[in-house]
Amino acid sequence: MLRTPKILSILFYLFIFVAYSAATAGMALANTAAMKIPKNAHAERYGGGWKCDLGYKKIKKLCRAIKLPSNAYLTDASYGRGWECKRGHSEIKGTCVVIKVPANAYLTAYGESWDCERGFLQVKKTCVAIKVPQHGYLSDSAVVGWSCGRGYRAVGNTCAAVKIPANGFFNDSSYGRGWECNRGYQPIKDTCVIVKVPKHAHLGSSGHDWMCDPPYRKQSNACVLTKIN
Repeated sequence: MLRTPKILSILFYLFIFVAYSAATAGMALANTAAMKIPKNAHAERYGGGWKCDLGYKKIKKLCRAIKLPSNAYLTDASYGRGWECKRGHSEIKGTCVVIKVPANAYLTAYGESWDCERGFLQVKKTCVAIKVPQHGYLSDSAVVGWSCGRGYRAVGNTCAAVKIPANGFFNDSSYGRGWECNRGYQPIKDTCVIVKVPKHAHLGSSGHDWMCDPPYRKQSNACVLTKIN
């Protein structure tokens, strides 16, 4: 006896759900009937409206057949031309042309172009072997395809040894001299010259210049006391 109200409640909500579903379906059918769907099209599943069938493209209020070129396949996209070229082909003026992959090259991931294999560099439409100089190695450099090893710098098509002056050390920067001066020294031409710190001054944060202690200020090569009026 205690279960009867619960069963009646479940039946009541089930009735409401069925009635709502029937009403929604009826409205959808009514909207579809009222909507003028052109030939070679179908009603959208959600949101109303209609969409052209696969192989057709919407032009104004009609669905026109898509002219599919050789070596292409249809897409279901609602924008664009409605087709894409197969892997290994490239779209040129509405056609799909075979991509000519040169020797020592391979098709890219999507097959729309090609790249040279490692150890080769693209020169126009060919892949030319990279000439790595002595003390160099293959790299991802897009310009020459190689870089110099530690302690060497690129000079033209060669790797020249970096000449580190006294009180200096090598750095790995791809530009500049290839070396830096130790703290307390400053680069002058090809040497590292000691920084002469005047009275009432100290080395700056870079370690290659000096700054005056407050309340002194820099004047020429000295630190002078700031006059307070």
